[in-house]
Amino acid sequence: MEERTITLRNLAAGYGRTRVLQGMDAAVHAGEFIGIVGRNGAGKSTLLKTIRGFLPRLGGDILYDGRELSGYTEQEMARIVAYLDQHMEVPFSYTGLEVVLAGRYPYLRWWEGESDRDRDIALACMRYTGTEELAGRPLNQVSGGQKQRILLAKVLAQRTPVLFLDEPTTGLDMVYNEEIFRFARELAQLGKSVLMVVHELNMAARYCSRIWLLGENRMLADGVPEQVLTEPLLSRAYEADVAIVRNPVNGNLEISTRPGKDRERRKQLLLQAVGWKEYENSPL
Repeated sequence: MEERTITLRNLAAGYGRTRVLQGMDAAVHAGEFIGIVGRNGAGKSTLLKTIRGFLPRLGGDILYDGRELSGYTEQEMARIVAYLDQHMEVPFSYTGLEVVLAGRYPYLRWWEGESDRDRDIALACMRYTGTEELAGRPLNQVSGGQKQRILLAKVLAQRTPVLFLDEPTTGLDMVYNEEIFRFARELAQLGKSVLMVVHELNMAARYCSRIWLLGENRMLADGVPEQVLTEPLLSRAYEADVAIVRNPVNGNLEISTRPGKDRERRKQLLLQAVGWKEYENSPL
């Protein structure tokens, strides 16, 4: 597989004149599984959309193999990066197979239909994501988690060297949640570059090869999980008292938060909200 590098130089991202992120310097190489983490509103999805070109940058450079993003056509980019949006809407009349086949469109001319090979690729991707039995089902007849796995099959069918996944585990149960992280790690091990917006820090610690921690309108840290997922850095990024312990059985990092200093004040607010008199003797 051809190795690709994405380079960010002094990148600024945001909406209109509002800079959500600035001074972003980083490089993405083949075989990396990068988890993008940070509190809500830190700019994780904004960054991913900007790197792909869906949002205009507010400053700096985005290079793919040393070539400016603006120098690529949309079809060229669709053959380089497959993008899974967290809020992707699909017309309900489309079946699972039709949705996955849409991942083959970057390789077709406007007058061409899908070939038997395209169909074989789509079905193989559905088998991998456990959705082959949904091939003939309209999307309005599947659960949210099943829909998400169908969309992941579509991304896989696009056969790009780079994958951008924006919160791909939304709507998935515990089993498939972890399966998506395994899926991403396996793709990276095959030489693909995977950037994933992640909320599950424990999963990021376990499966990602590298972490981008966003906070304070910039990249707070960039490195392997053990370097980035530390109590001082996470407490700073999430503005909370973060605790990290290593599980003695499996060696995994376990990340949680300690009760805040304003716990008593929040208790009083809660009692007021639910009815002070009835609950004032609560053991909260």
